Amino acid sequence: MREGTFAVVAAAVLVCSLAGAALAATAGSATDEGVDGWRADVPTVHDVAEPDADGVATVGDREFESVQAAVDAAEPGATVRLEGRFDERVTVSTPDVTLAAVERDGAVIDGGGDGQVVAIAADNVTLENVWIRNSGVDRQDRDSGVVVNGSNATLSALRLTKIQFGIWIGSVDDVTVEDSIVAGREDVSLAERGNGIHLWEATDAEVRNNSVTTVRDGIYYQWAEGVVAEDNTMWNMRYGVHYMYSNDNHLEDNVAFDNDVGFALMVSKGLTLLNNTAANNDGTSGHGILVKDVEDSEIVGNDLVGNGNGLYVHNSQDNRLESNLVLENEVGVHITAGSNGEVVSGNSFIRNGEAAFAETNSQTHWNDTERGNYWADARVADLDDDGISENRHRPAGTVERLVHEKPQAAVFAESPAFDAVELAESSFPVLETPGIIDHRPLADAPHDDWRSYYEHHDN
Repeated sequence: MREGTFAVVAAAVLVCSLAGAALAATAGSATDEGVDGWRADVPTVHDVAEPDADGVATVGDREFESVQAAVDAAEPGATVRLEGRFDERVTVSTPDVTLAAVERDGAVIDGGGDGQVVAIAADNVTLENVWIRNSGVDRQDRDSGVVVNGSNATLSALRLTKIQFGIWIGSVDDVTVEDSIVAGREDVSLAERGNGIHLWEATDAEVRNNSVTTVRDGIYYQWAEGVVAEDNTMWNMRYGVHYMYSNDNHLEDNVAFDNDVGFALMVSKGLTLLNNTAANNDGTSGHGILVKDVEDSEIVGNDLVGNGNGLYVHNSQDNRLESNLVLENEVGVHITAGSNGEVVSGNSFIRNGEAAFAETNSQTHWNDTERGNYWADARVADLDDDGISENRHRPAGTVERLVHEKPQAAVFAESPAFDAVELAESSFPVLETPGIIDHRPLADAPHDDWRSYYEHHDN
């Protein structure tokens, strides 16, 4: 009997066996070790000492009991020094003004639960070291800690708590948000919260080294372009980062953990995701990186650990997925809805419950590069010692589709029937079933530090 024919027969026997068996087994994680408990280092959000003295705002040698009075008295180029507690809402209409507490959290502006606490309506305004809290709760009115409607604003070392939106950036250019903490209202349901940093038609903004939690989405882009976001940490929310209709943006060295989705890329093109970490994002959707209707983008060098799907790619074209660590996810990569044209190479798929799954009636061929990906469960035969196996690998074929659709089939994972089908799909092109084919799988994992994720970082 020919090998291909044998494999087809083996598959038929396997399906028949499943149909007649009453099985209680379910597909589980590839290891009992797991990454549960992994956390990023995050700053203290609440329980921070706050100033209780009455507020004093100083402009030159003049003192004011109100921030608004001091701002109105300030000339362009002036600095308004803040100390103590202020119960008011403030609008900055003078350009080139700096509002700064004498030290971090050295001044509190409390909006009293109404409207926008600080509104920046002029260009070249700097706001730093101030604790801003207690905005209104109306999302339609953009109730926020800070609303920015002036270009070239710099928001630095702020603490924003009990807010609907943390920072809303309107149709302006060159805004910088850095070293700040944003925490929404824990007593408001997730669906009713605003976003931590919301970019609306903003261009060329920089969002660096911020910590965001307890909001709807951490950093939300809507028709925003040219935004660089680096070294931000997002946890306990729906989406850590969310792109919608936002092209040509750069996301690097960010961490999103314990969310529903780490990084959600939707209806955008020209995105770069470099060296980010998505860990333990396993909520209702449960994706490390969600790629939906995205084109011409690069997802390179990211760590996707302990999520539902490490990568979920839906109706997306001509993207580059390269050098990512895909570890301990329920599914390493899930391809669906006509996604094609991806270049997928140099990734390490290790200890995932299921390495890959493709919802397709055709074959997805990886790849057009000289090197493929590392698959921990691949049958490797590197005869010429060049680091690339001579056997192609089928991470998503007949067996994987069967187990995905019928999880109870996992009880047969080590059976001769499974082995026969997988061997035939990898070795004999005569058995060309729908799924994913990696033509040049790697003999060794390019990520040699993957075990570090089992060293828990509980705080």
